[in-house]
Amino acid sequence: MVFEVVAPGSLNITAPTAAVLSSAAPGGTASGHLGEVRVIDERAAPDAEWIATVTLSQDFTTGGGRSDETISRGGVDYDPGAAIDPVNGPFIPGPLGTLANSRVAFRHPSGSGSNSVAWDPTLDVHVPAPAIAGTYQGTVTHSVA
Repeated sequence: MVFEVVAPGSLNITAPTAAVLSSAAPGGTASGHLGEVRVIDERAAPDAEWIATVTLSQDFTTGGGRSDETISRGGVDYDPGAAIDPVNGPFIPGPLGTLANSRVAFRHPSGSGSNSVAWDPTLDVHVPAPAIAGTYQGTVTHSVA
């Protein structure tokens, strides 16, 4: 008798498309949870390592084009928080830190087979004192490889 174990899928990440942070005055901090980010690894690989990264791919801005209407990447902190619903770990969250550059959000450093984990990151946007009032929007991008 012979049988084959087949990989049911691939390595994927899902993240919310929108989130609303708290309001903040100039010199204050707007904060909030982004919502559940989830990695599902169905490659059933003998070496199932992966790293999920996060990037602020668009600065927070009102769209007006003025410098006092822009909050740069260095003013934004990302905290991945704890693992939610981990399956076939280990899973290690990245450290709290600025989104001035792309950073590790979560990783699966070892193990084999299919695995999955979710997390609910917190974003803190430090509003500069010279910022003007308005509705600011930015783009946070998660990826996995």
